[in-house]
Amino acid sequence: MSVAMSHTAWGVAASVVLLAAWLGAAVLVASVVAPAAFAVLPNRTLAGALVGRVLPVIFWSGMVVGVAVAALGWSMPNRVWRTGAAAGLVVACAAAQLVVAPRIEQVRRQIAGAVDALDPSDPRRQAFGRLHGMSVAWMGLGGVAALLALVLVLRQLTARSPS
Repeated sequence: MSVAMSHTAWGVAASVVLLAAWLGAAVLVASVVAPAAFAVLPNRTLAGALVGRVLPVIFWSGMVVGVAVAALGWSMPNRVWRTGAAAGLVVACAAAQLVVAPRIEQVRRQIAGAVDALDPSDPRRQAFGRLHGMSVAWMGLGGVAALLALVLVLRQLTARSPS
């Protein structure tokens, strides 16, 4: 048995680690950090500010991981689907961070206070709600893309090489 790993084996291993780490971080933020912030902080504005500081790390790292996985997998067999899934992660994270997040900040500046203090029929509160929903959707899409990429990379591990 050879101790040295091939270039492809390193690429597969690195891709698995990167995708699993990103997925773990994204799930932790969505299922633990955000709900905990809204449960324990004294108001929703502070909780939103905390989560708003954490999400850019998730989104920027998702873009980096997606590019890295696409680059690592480019020379591997069956690269089209894997690269497409990695590109989906990049696009989802970029849309959330570079398109939706700035719009959320713009609405927050217009509100200049607590979103919850606004009447539910206020157009600014409704815009905030729509943008928040879009951010959640993009993060979910990024998670699905990352999971698909991970499954495709793992299939590379289990694929039998020709004898």
